[in-house]
Order: sequence, then C-alpha cells, then structure tokens
Amino acid sequence: MDTNIKIAQASIYVGTYFKYNSGSLQGKWMDLSEFSTKEEFYRAAYELHKDEQDPELMFQDMEHIPDSLASESWLSAKFFTVRDALEGLEEKLHEPFFMWCNNDHYDLSKEDIDELISSFADCYQGLYDSQEDFARQYVAEHHQLSEFSLNYFDYESYARDLFCESFWYDGGHVFTNS
Repeated sequence: MDTNIKIAQASIYVGTYFKYNSGSLQGKWMDLSEFSTKEEFYRAAYELHKDEQDPELMFQDMEHIPDSLASESWLSAKFFTVRDALEGLEEKLHEPFFMWCNNDHYDLSKEDIDELISSFADCYQGLYDSQEDFARQYVAEHHQLSEFSLNYFDYESYARDLFCESFWYDGGHVFTNS
C-alpha cells in the first residue's frame, strides 16, 4: 500500500471495458470528493458512459486510494467511510496512519475505521530525525538521570535496544509494537 495517500484528493479515471477493448481510452478523471457515497459515484460514472447500453465500468487509473478499497473494476463503499473518518485526523498524520496500517497488515475494507484510528493514536509516537533522536527524548521523559549521567549515556545502543522490542521506525515515524 502506498503510504503517501492524500485521501481527500482521491480520483479515478473511469472508462469501460467495451471502449478499452475497441481501442479507446475514452473516459474521465472523477474526483471522489464530489461524492458522498458509492452509489452517487456509480450513478455519475454510468451517466458518463450512457452512450453504451450496459456499460461495464473500468477504473483505468486511480490516485490517493488505498489498494484494499478499489481495483480495476470496483470501488468499496468503505472508501467513503474511511475518507470521512480521516477528515478528523490531522492531514500530517495520514501518511503515518497508512504506514501503520500497512505494517500491521490491516485491511481497510474489513476493519472498523474508528477503532483503527484509535489504535493508531495509541501506537504513534511522532516524527523524529533518527532512532537516536527518539531515544534522547524517551530517556528525558522516562528516566531520572543526572546531568552528569546523561553526558555519558549511550543513546545509540539504547535506541538499538528500544527498536528491537518496543518500537519500530519507518521514514522517521516511530510507533510502539502492538
């Protein structure tokens, strides 16, 4: 799953299998922010291809849609639930949310999105320049060491230990292990 998803900018290029098989890519990019439900989207897509008697929609390209919520021939109704739920989450947290979902193998089409967001909030520790940078902050917040001890503390080794068991790191983002 791509983790750089800006779900508010989701769009699909909608054509049909008949046109494609006839050598035509005729279709249109449809911005999913214009629709509240799957049914609204499909009505507009069928209206776009009303020149065919019974169009079989083909989603030839898509942007900013998690893999588990769409494919070449379908769009999950859950897309709209996920999109709406993520509106309550700061945009800067969308990328780490998708990283976390991908790493823990959550299927957005099957999971309760509100529970996922709550679990993510419990696991996400923030964005750091390095694992050692996280270890420095962690030591400052969780250990009562004298200034003298801190000068000799081996943050690199401590970070290595933290990330062996308790935390994981991806692209600067730190998460607790579930």
